[in-house]
Amino acid sequence: MSYEAEFATVDAVLRCPAETCGVDAFALSVIKAERQMRKLFTFLVFQAPAFQSSDVPSLRQALADNRDVYFNGFIKGWDALYRSPVSNLVGHEYDHLLSRLNVATRHRNKIFHGQLTTESLGTDDLLDYVSDIRAWCTQLAQGAESEVGYDGFGRKSFRKSASPDFDSRLRVPLTSVADYRRFIRAHMEGWTARQLADANEPRRL
Repeated sequence: MSYEAEFATVDAVLRCPAETCGVDAFALSVIKAERQMRKLFTFLVFQAPAFQSSDVPSLRQALADNRDVYFNGFIKGWDALYRSPVSNLVGHEYDHLLSRLNVATRHRNKIFHGQLTTESLGTDDLLDYVSDIRAWCTQLAQGAESEVGYDGFGRKSFRKSASPDFDSRLRVPLTSVADYRRFIRAHMEGWTARQLADANEPRRL
């Protein structure tokens, strides 16, 4: 599924005359960005030679069992596992767009829990977030498609790459589901937006 097809539902919501179309499109866009990053990561994990179709249920369960892995944790997991970080895939707007997406996620979480946002967001503010989330998703999709042959929007992420040398690009050997569980605990649990930004900050001598 292409980026355009994935966001067709957002476009349909925005064409709706309902007063809530702005917040509905906003929330849906955040969900799509989160899902794209998760699917890119699971695609990457499945490139380990040890994993085959029969391992998919166990791989799914290993991730489902961990309730402390969120959007930034998937970015951290990709960066730990693959030779080229997510920042390279997104490009020069990475810091700005990631910051916007993380703020949008905090607003979304408050909205989902029936809480007021401190910024009293109006429809125009929400649509600005939708625009930035679209930019993140399309740039990540294009970068990932070019780098690994998958944009994060295809329905099936547990599939093998056509590249014969893909496993040589992985920085951490995953030889079993137990290895995968340890990788999740070591690299992905509990990563917040602030922690990720601090980890990516260039070291000053």
